[in-house]
Amino acid sequence: MIHVNDDPIAWEKGMTVSKVLNVCNYRYPCLIVKVNGELVKKKQYETFSIPDEAEVKVIHMMTGG
Repeated sequence: MIHVNDDPIAWEKGMTVSKVLNVCNYRYPCLIVKVNGELVKKKQYETFSIPDEAEVKVIHMMTGG
């Protein structure tokens, strides 16, 4: 089990940031992702493995004016 923004999600072996974003239906193009406090760059989303019991934070970056 992992927690994404404090919501429990079933963990799967080989789970990546991209998989988590897909499962949680995050589609916004500008996101900040941290796994256990570590910032994950967008270019790493496909390869960055999420360990079991991880705390994942996903933040939508907003702009305006």
